[in-house]
Amino acid sequence: MADPMADIKSLAETTLKWPARLLFPPVCAGCRRQVSQPGVLCAACWPLLRLLERPWCPVMGTPFGHDMGEGFLSAEAIADPPPFERARAAVAYSGIAQQMVQGLKYRDRTDLAPWMARWMARAGAELVAEADLAVPVPLHWRRFLKRRFNQSAELARALAGLTGLAFSPSVLKRVKGTRQQVGLERAQREENVRAAFRVPAEAEIGIAGRRVLLIDDVYTTGATVRAAARALKKGGAGAVDVLTFARVLPADAIGDFRAGTSATI
Repeated sequence: MADPMADIKSLAETTLKWPARLLFPPVCAGCRRQVSQPGVLCAACWPLLRLLERPWCPVMGTPFGHDMGEGFLSAEAIADPPPFERARAAVAYSGIAQQMVQGLKYRDRTDLAPWMARWMARAGAELVAEADLAVPVPLHWRRFLKRRFNQSAELARALAGLTGLAFSPSVLKRVKGTRQQVGLERAQREENVRAAFRVPAEAEIGIAGRRVLLIDDVYTTGATVRAAARALKKGGAGAVDVLTFARVLPADAIGDFRAGTSATI
């Protein structure tokens, strides 16, 4: 027999949500058109979002246009092995995804973080399952004061809430003020973040031998997460995986997508 109190409670919760829905109707996370529930994309924006799926490089997470076989590595993973074990991203950094990242980062759209984190949890399920704690890529304190929040920390906080991972924002510090990476070439990016991160002495015991899931908003050349992963390893982390919301894809992967040979939803 159904519990009448449960039905009453559900009805009450639904009723309480109606005033908020009337005053602040949910809008598309991409174009701001009104939608049925918060955090979803409208019918026009959804096809413009590319979710990254297998087949992909098991190390870099870069999607392949065709299944290359178990354990096949991308050229990047072979030529320039990263200091982290694995990298994954939820979506390709273009179109609607780019708008969402910029909305979160530059227009205070922190309401997008929980929904972006849901896609990240899906893409990085294997990483989340093996991780001990979620650590966001930190901002330097001067930039934090200017921006008032860290977009990577908002994503990591939301992901931790969804998955039960420990949220550990104080494990990694950015100890060097750096230029914004936008517009810099790969070599310039690497030099910009060289020695920019450090694990404080008091945090080393918390990561000693543990598997860290490093969270950022966008993986571009990987310079930032490589520098952060090195600092975490130096601080005693047993392993580091990287999970971002978006990934700037190599030209060949973009070409495969446009030709319709890679996975989309």
